[in-house]
Amino acid sequence: MPTDHKPSHNEDEYFAKHDAELIKARRAALDEQRKRSERASHYMKCPKCGGDLVERKFHAMVIDVCPDCKGTWMDAGELEMLGYVKRSEISRFIGSLFGLK
Repeated sequence: MPTDHKPSHNEDEYFAKHDAELIKARRAALDEQRKRSERASHYMKCPKCGGDLVERKFHAMVIDVCPDCKGTWMDAGELEMLGYVKRSEISRFIGSLFGLK
């Protein structure tokens, strides 16, 4: 019985398709892992200096502050929340935000 059996064309096609699907799935998994890793490296980082942001509560809002460069950052909608603060309280709010009395 000969041992040099040649696979049929259908077998070659099947394994080529199977390998391509495995490579595609592995590539998608690696892309997703890279995306999550990149996002995690930017989470709660100062856009100005790259330092770690710290959340500080000011009145009813939570503001992100960089202890390195003293930058103050607001999330979406937080600036609009200032519109609901009474005018007399806005100066107190901004003063407390920047450490002024």
